[in-house]
Amino acid sequence: MNAGSRRGWSRLSRVAAALVAAFGCYFAWTCAQIVGQADKDEAKPADAIVVFGAAEYFGKPSPVFRARLDHAFELFERQLAPVVITTGGSGGEKQFTEGSVGRDYLIERGIGDRHLIAETQSDNSAESAERVATIMDANGMRSCIAVSDPYHVFRIKRLLEAQGRVVYASPRKPEVAPGRGARAQNVMREALSYTLWRTHLFRW
Repeated sequence: MNAGSRRGWSRLSRVAAALVAAFGCYFAWTCAQIVGQADKDEAKPADAIVVFGAAEYFGKPSPVFRARLDHAFELFERQLAPVVITTGGSGGEKQFTEGSVGRDYLIERGIGDRHLIAETQSDNSAESAERVATIMDANGMRSCIAVSDPYHVFRIKRLLEAQGRVVYASPRKPEVAPGRGARAQNVMREALSYTLWRTHLFRW
């Protein structure tokens, strides 16, 4: 390899190292933002409460989804918003959707049907945010309280803000605090999902 080639490879190596360092700093900053948002309940009066879906089993919400819905119910009982929007498509199931299961669960808990809207077509959080924004526009709503798991609320807040919403994040309270390893895994997964969304590489 001649001197010119060696200098070229040296420059490429420095550029690559700088890019890796920059990404590492950005990823670490994103992780810190996710952790900070996870412990922050911003709930205040808004036009709607938006509950992001999770798994449902044969028409019943999974424990994680039920915890999100129960938190939304408490916010509604505090009269922080007149409407609850539940989100989530079928996930390949033919009979039920997360959005409809969430709505039915809240009806069983005592919220009147006129106070509930189910979004039932989305396959991921980004689609949920887009469809929720459409629903809110159709009903003259601009602000919302976004409800999900602690380490998910940072991303869904940004997804809804990108749709022109005023968003107050309100994480549901976990029944059992996850261990250190699980917390780290949750944070890194969310940071990666957020980064891929920001760079338009993937929708999750």
